[in-house]
Amino acid sequence: MTHLFGPDDSPDAEPVRFAMQCLSCGLFSRRSERSDDGSEWAVAHLREYPEHHDYRAHVTRPYRFVPLSPPAR
Repeated sequence: MTHLFGPDDSPDAEPVRFAMQCLSCGLFSRRSERSDDGSEWAVAHLREYPEHHDYRAHVTRPYRFVPLSPPAR
């Protein structure tokens, strides 16, 4: 049996979550289901620390294997 591997879009899948990390100090935004929350945090963080210019986005997305039907005989 072969499987297909990809993002889990099933109704009971965990939600995709987003966070932003400041690479200057290592602080993280809160994880959120809204991708723009991390960007908003980064803007606020930059206001507080104007020398912190570099950030990394972290995305947690569930994946799963789905069995494919065996070929008909």
